[in-house]
Amino acid sequence: MLELLSPAGSMDCLRAAVQNGADAVYLGYGTFNARQQAKNFAGDELQNAVQYCHTRGVKVHLTLNTLASDRELPAVAETIETAALAGVDAFIVQDFGIVSLCRRIAPDISIHASTQMSIHSLEGVRQAAAMGIDRVVLSRELSRQEIAYICRNSPVEIEVFVHGAFCMCYSGQCYMSSVIGRRSGNRGQCAQPCRLPYGYGHFSDKYPLSLKDNCLVAYLRELEQMGVCSVKIEGRMKRPEYVATATRIYRGAINTGTVSRDAMQELRDAFSRQGFTDGYYTGTVNKEMFGTRVAGKENKALFQAARASYENGDQPMLPVQFYAIVNRTNGALLAVQDADGHICKTQGPMPQEALTKPLTKEELTARLSKTGGTPYYCTDVRAVIEPGLSLPASSINAMRRAVLAELNAVRGRSRAVELGSFQPLPPLANPTAAPKLTISVLRADQVTKKMLALQPARLYVPLSELVEHPQLIASVPAETELAAVLPRVIWDSENSKVLHSLDTVYNLGIRKVLVGNLGQISLARSRGFEPCGDFGLNLYNSRAMEYFYKQGLSSVTASFEMTLPQIRDLRKQLPTEMLVYGRLPLMLTEHCLIKNRTGACACQSGSVKLVDRMGEEFRVVRDPGSCRSVILNGKKLFLLDKQRELKKLGLWALRLMFTTENPGEVNGVLAAYQSSSPFEPGSCTRGLYTRGVE
Repeated sequence: MLELLSPAGSMDCLRAAVQNGADAVYLGYGTFNARQQAKNFAGDELQNAVQYCHTRGVKVHLTLNTLASDRELPAVAETIETAALAGVDAFIVQDFGIVSLCRRIAPDISIHASTQMSIHSLEGVRQAAAMGIDRVVLSRELSRQEIAYICRNSPVEIEVFVHGAFCMCYSGQCYMSSVIGRRSGNRGQCAQPCRLPYGYGHFSDKYPLSLKDNCLVAYLRELEQMGVCSVKIEGRMKRPEYVATATRIYRGAINTGTVSRDAMQELRDAFSRQGFTDGYYTGTVNKEMFGTRVAGKENKALFQAARASYENGDQPMLPVQFYAIVNRTNGALLAVQDADGHICKTQGPMPQEALTKPLTKEELTARLSKTGGTPYYCTDVRAVIEPGLSLPASSINAMRRAVLAELNAVRGRSRAVELGSFQPLPPLANPTAAPKLTISVLRADQVTKKMLALQPARLYVPLSELVEHPQLIASVPAETELAAVLPRVIWDSENSKVLHSLDTVYNLGIRKVLVGNLGQISLARSRGFEPCGDFGLNLYNSRAMEYFYKQGLSSVTASFEMTLPQIRDLRKQLPTEMLVYGRLPLMLTEHCLIKNRTGACACQSGSVKLVDRMGEEFRVVRDPGSCRSVILNGKKLFLLDKQRELKKLGLWALRLMFTTENPGEVNGVLAAYQSSSPFEPGSCTRGLYTRGVE
């Protein structure tokens, strides 16, 4: 049967989930989780939460799904050790470096790849499995066909989000909140800019980035038949009444295979944004998927019942059997056994000779069955009672309480775990040579004669552009290495087209491919290419660098959410480049925002602009090779005047990233690079390199 995984942003939410039928909960502890605005758990609260859940047969998954810098990794290691000793059942992880720490410090605890890892293909799942990951939470944009294909071939468990908020951007690929306001979604501080109003071309009080909430309650049997292991309800920021309601309804749907109209209305009353959508799952990706939160009259009866479900004590959840012996030789003995085989015993007082009414099995069974206030219910009492004896009801009740209390302790006890220790990586001197120049373009016509005359060390061109403009390859000087850029998202159904294109450019002499997703590493290698790591891999620390080194990448790109000191601290086992110019990509969306505006596919016609309430403009362009959209920052990143300072960071290369520029503008930027032109604060930004993120 499907595992039902519910959110627990607080102890009340945890009780709400457990008392309404969750098989597992996921929660945050400390600062390294993607919902830092939730109450989360601190100190002894984690231990208490795990004991509460384990006593009731519920697993606990700890979210460690943020990026961490080198200087934060010792604190991450402490969190892993604390959580392991508390008895958590799994770590949910985004950062490749944190994956390696989990395996080193707590090798017996399962690791789940967070949806923040942006895994959306079978090759991504296989790559995660090779890292020692036991379960993958798939990207929420996948259709039922894509999920089914992955499940049929996956070497590890698959988890799917079935209810709750949709991010507009692929999880792990959203940088909008961080670039605009320093609140990074990859660091657990997302300010939800997708819920704000925007207009096309000029500001309008519309919400083109606000999706309705996901709801797949009608498809649970189908997901189970596909081979999905766990279904997940989003909502660590939501109130416990929401958790109680959503968990109860999904529990009922899993058990019965159906959901009533009344239940659907209760889900809407608990929380929705003008209803729900199943658009990604069913493949009906259109404007009907969008909606906003509209304040309305609260369903007081629903919320009151939801509160009662977790405030009025334990609901009986776990079956137990009692075994009793009452005789003149041994006195009163009582044992209890649960479905997991745990047995707890206690000795009671010596029975007395009955003066009026002797103790019967029926009376003993009635007393032992009164398990209210505990998570247990009695299924059977087996008793051997010597005739003519009596035992006070208070003694029977005390024995029952004693064995059930001991059973609580046994079930809630943390299992012994083997712990490793945190070991810093050995020091490695940074390269001292001046960084080279690399350039990426979005279109073939942006490759100008001036650009080629500069002989950059590497020129990145989208794979689709190289296939359409093969003559470009012959124009690139021998001193410049030409690399194809893969789309950051490639579904399994899109593989054949991409592989055919890779074969085409391989035959034209190209040998390097820029990859922005875990699943693309083996895809590139399968056609004889050397993969280079792009910013989409979210490289944020030296242990992640070590992982990509072991994967044989020829170079990597530091996350543009890092500060300059953090980039300097990176242990550069691989040639490392950083972005120093260009419109930073803020979102990557499965929706074609250009089509959403016009009603027809017009991706090839150029870019459009989103304008926010402050008048800031955000260009929207087509992700080359697909109909997905990339939202770009309005201001251009500009560090061309900081080349002297950047030499101290130990970098292999500085990359200029051209997106919306025409050829004349490209040449102007190249001239600015050569002359280290001064910074223009009105139209440019230093990005996060100097400000950092929260």
